[in-house]
Parts: sequence; C-alpha cells; structure tokens
Amino acid sequence: MVAALFERGWAKWPEDAALHDWLAKATPMAMASAADPEAQADWLDCEGTWFVGVDALPNGPDGAVAGSGPLAGAAYDAARALHGDLPLHRAQVSVIYPGYPRPREGEGDGAFRYRLRRDAAHVDGLLPIGPDRRRMLKERHAYILGLPMTACDEAASPLVIWEGSHEIMRAAFAGVLADLPEADWAETDLTEVYQAARREAFESCPRVAIPASPGEAYLIHRLALHGVAPWQEGAHAQPEGRMIAYFRPEYPEGRRDWLEAP
Repeated sequence: MVAALFERGWAKWPEDAALHDWLAKATPMAMASAADPEAQADWLDCEGTWFVGVDALPNGPDGAVAGSGPLAGAAYDAARALHGDLPLHRAQVSVIYPGYPRPREGEGDGAFRYRLRRDAAHVDGLLPIGPDRRRMLKERHAYILGLPMTACDEAASPLVIWEGSHEIMRAAFAGVLADLPEADWAETDLTEVYQAARREAFESCPRVAIPASPGEAYLIHRLALHGVAPWQEGAHAQPEGRMIAYFRPEYPEGRRDWLEAP
C-alpha cells in the first residue's frame, strides 16, 4: 500500500474492523453536525449541495470521540509510520448531496466552470490570499486520510485524483522553495508555479476516481492534485448524503517535511 502511495499519490485499504468500531461512535456525531442549523449556516454551500464541515467532528488529538477509543486502523497506522504521531485536528466532515456542484457563494463563472469541468482540483494548504487570491502555503499538511461514513455508489461524487501529480507538484514547488528558508515559505507567492503545474498534471496524469465504503480508508499524498467529481444522475447514496471524514494533520513549524519528506 505504501508503495502505491509513493508511486500513484494515493493508496486505499480494504474494510477494517478497527475502523468500524470508531465509525459506530463518530458517524452519528458527524450526521448530527451536518444537520445542525448553526453548522449549516457556516458550512452548507454550493446552493445546498455541499456541507464543507471544517472541524465538524468533535474528536480529540488522538482521534477519539465520546465513547470511542483512539482512531485506529491500517491506513492510519501507515500514515503515522511515515510521518510520526502528529496530533489530529477536529476532522472535516465533508458531505455531498444530489445536484453537486452548484456555484459556491461568491464563486464567479470561471471558478464554477473549473469546479464543474475540473472537479475543483487543488493541492491542500495552498490558500487564496488577499483580494487577488494569490496562492500561498499557509497549511503544511502531512497527509490526507479519508474515512467514508455513509454507503453510496461510485456515481455519488467520489474523490478524484490525478495519479502521479504529486511529483509534478513537488518539482514545481521545489523550484521556488528549495533555496528559501523554511520560515519564508508561507509568504512566498506560488500562484503561477502552481497553475502551470496543474496544467501539466491535467495533460499528463490520469484522472482516477476513488469510491469507498464505510470501513475502508484511503491516504492521499499531501502534494497530489485532487478534487470531487460531480454527482451523476441516478447515483445512489444514503439520505444523509456522501459523507467522508478527513484528517489532515500539519507538520510543526521549523521543518521542511512538506517539501522534502516522501
């Protein structure tokens, strides 16, 4: 599995009993958060077709929720073996509903076309800063761990990835960041380099969907270009929508792991 992560930029683990124990406690909490009016006011977007759900799961730094033990499972074990036992943030609870995508609030025509045609493909942690939305490295994630919480078929807006794009991105970012002190990275404008690397990935890397069911798990390389596919006509999912918990722990400051680690 780890070899696939390095080669393709993603790896998927089969159903894991250790995850089912955690999901039995975490999934009802995630569903309650997605149904909460206050949380919806903050995170229900794309005209009601996407609950963004940042920090929506009330887990501790070991992943535990009330009544559960720490997060466990082979995928999480692999992530920790590669990157150390980093504390976990409150998980994002990302929920997609029938009709996705619709325009996000404040999203212009060009940005919506990109969401529709290119799955809103992005590399996590490069945030749009300022009125010109310049891309800067404000969050240095170690990995992306996806834990499906509801059953659905492959037509219900799976995560998609451009296989091999992590190496294109690494080379592009290294061309700018490798000779800079780590402390300067967050204020370095990566917009043009990032956009050129995305174009190269779209042209040269296969786009692969990663459907998954509760109990399965996947790791996405932190530098991989990825997004969310449109909800297809006739897709089947639970009434609660296509729900996935995402963990993206960050490297501590003062380290160059984001660029240089495997």
